[in-house]
Amino acid sequence: MKKIIIGVFTLAALASCKDSEEKNTEKDTALNLNYPKTKKVDTVTDYFGTKVNDPYRWLEDDRSEETEEWVKAENKVTFGYLDKIPFKDDLKKRLSEIWNYEKIGAPFKEGDYTYFSKNDGLQNQYVIYRRKNENDKPEVFLDPNKFSEDGTTSLSGLSFSDNGKMAAYSISEGGSDWRKVIILDTETKEVAEDTLKDIKFSGISWKGNEGFFYSSYEKPEGSELSAKTDQHRLFYHKIGTPQSEDKMIFGGTPEQKHRYVGGSVSEDNKYLFISARNSTSGGKLFMMDLTKKNPELNTIIDNEDTDTYVIENDGSKLYIVTNLDAPNQRIVTVDAANPSPENWEDFIPETKNVLSPSTGGGYFFTEYMVDAVSQVKQYDYEGNLVREIELPGLGSAGGFGAKKDADTLYYSFTNYVTPGTIYKYDIKEGTSEVYNKPNINFNPDNYESRQVFYKSKDGTKIPMIITAKKDIELNGKNPTILYGYGGFNISLTPSFSTANAVWLEQGGVYAVPNLRGGGEYGREWHDAGTKMQKQNVFDDFIAAAEYLIENNYTSKDYLAIRGGSNGGLLVGATMTQRPDLMKVALPAVGVMDMLRYHTFTAGAGWAYDYGTSEDSKEMFDYLYNYSPVHNVKEGTKYPATLITTGDHDDRVVPAHSFKFAAELQEKQAGDAPVLIRIETKAGHGAGKPTSMIIDEYADIFGFTLYNMGFEQLPSENTELKD
Repeated sequence: MKKIIIGVFTLAALASCKDSEEKNTEKDTALNLNYPKTKKVDTVTDYFGTKVNDPYRWLEDDRSEETEEWVKAENKVTFGYLDKIPFKDDLKKRLSEIWNYEKIGAPFKEGDYTYFSKNDGLQNQYVIYRRKNENDKPEVFLDPNKFSEDGTTSLSGLSFSDNGKMAAYSISEGGSDWRKVIILDTETKEVAEDTLKDIKFSGISWKGNEGFFYSSYEKPEGSELSAKTDQHRLFYHKIGTPQSEDKMIFGGTPEQKHRYVGGSVSEDNKYLFISARNSTSGGKLFMMDLTKKNPELNTIIDNEDTDTYVIENDGSKLYIVTNLDAPNQRIVTVDAANPSPENWEDFIPETKNVLSPSTGGGYFFTEYMVDAVSQVKQYDYEGNLVREIELPGLGSAGGFGAKKDADTLYYSFTNYVTPGTIYKYDIKEGTSEVYNKPNINFNPDNYESRQVFYKSKDGTKIPMIITAKKDIELNGKNPTILYGYGGFNISLTPSFSTANAVWLEQGGVYAVPNLRGGGEYGREWHDAGTKMQKQNVFDDFIAAAEYLIENNYTSKDYLAIRGGSNGGLLVGATMTQRPDLMKVALPAVGVMDMLRYHTFTAGAGWAYDYGTSEDSKEMFDYLYNYSPVHNVKEGTKYPATLITTGDHDDRVVPAHSFKFAAELQEKQAGDAPVLIRIETKAGHGAGKPTSMIIDEYADIFGFTLYNMGFEQLPSENTELKD
């Protein structure tokens, strides 16, 4: 299947250290920490007879002057505090030093050229280079650093026509999920036609050289950053015609109303496969035979009970990945003439480990997660095992994809102490060689990761990987960050983070548990952390913190918890349920209002994981019981909290974080600071420029260590004062 992968930074997570509450009070008074007074309005909603106050609902209006002024006032307090942390500049300097190394993405062939991405070190965005021959000097094909002066416009997708003579790339402005698509003549690198606009949650899949399929919504009434979007549609754009003439392929009728619709063309251009979903889990699957003049829409799966997609075809023989009757996924085959499930035959059966397959060079590559660590096997088109691929170590391998006629492919390998290294793989011989190993100013030999298994509240065994210096002393005084996610079938597998490397250098511990709600052990593991079982995720996280404390990696005075998006919800719920357990809380772009999340943008699509407050009284009561915004209590001493969000986040709208910050600031009974850091011209995280990322982590690390009591960086061998 056609597949273009562009490397982007993945947001990391980090940690903290301690002093007495009395000392922290002195610090904050000295820094003149005075929160803005946030007005309260009399807004009440009745849920199944329960009246719920929502005094800060006015902050949901991202277009109002009042909200804008509130953001400015909060940022003034936050940055006034952060800028006075004595070692923040030292952190920023070290982050910049370690970040300043050449980063190269895996090459891929399109037409006469081989393309690859590269960042010289501190460039805000990766640059796309190309060359015709291996010995040629690479030329710049596309430089996203020139898209905007401040680096906040990023490249979010790139796809080529079959002959490589045309390319379509999408851009994100200020981190928004709304995209523009620009079409280039690859020979001249000139823009070929008018820009396509108002595109969201979309890939770009070419049909030969004639045009491509993409998806979008109608622009909503009201704010494009927060208004609800719930009818996704698939279009076909023919090169040389205006966007107004693009043909709607799917999604334009009430019968075809879905929140997420996508189209993918087979590598031989024979078939179009269409996915249609109303939630992030489970969806319908359709296909069209593009060799016919007026292709009909044929159904493969007519319900949303499974996750199913076509990974490959060999003529009319389809290879389908599915979790139907296989929670850990399997690959089946079927003839395109009769593609429904009753005709499926097992090709690669389900195993006890979760399957994530790819194709390249006429083979299938099956990556299995074995306790969150990669294992990769190679199969031929008859389903015969060719070999298990020898990986460089224990960690995460990815990228085993290429076109059918390829002789080689490139894959990456990483873990928590090994920077991502790219390997060149000979598909026929099964041999690997290093293609690019980053030259980073960090010595992984000084650090190690170990996997432990601990029991959650209900006795479920949970894996966790703990990374630290090899000679760490288990004395309960190590600044530790516990990072989690636990949702949406997403798996947290070992990967290197430049920012985390700086945390480890400070003597920090970095711990990542594989919570229920994720995908590490298949659909059953995912479902065990959804809807009326969501509390399992929080219990797993709390038990991870207790394990670290009981085994003297850290103590509650040296523990920080961090997570983003659904992980931000995790942090918000954990700190409101167990505020005594940690010293610092770092929720990022979190889903904090569980009663109203489904009313913003595409939030209703998260209902598979969460349920909604409108479903039933039972579901409302459950959500109300853990919703972070609604569980901040008067008279409670909450940990030092730094909430982070972006003003252009149109996935998890910043109002979630705004309301949570207002509640905490009003009701905090302790002396620990509660701050919200609102990045301007930034979204949910993807495409954020390097300079902005470094600034953010200097603030996060600085806040964390300072509130754990450090006056200087731990790497400077500074001892905590009594």
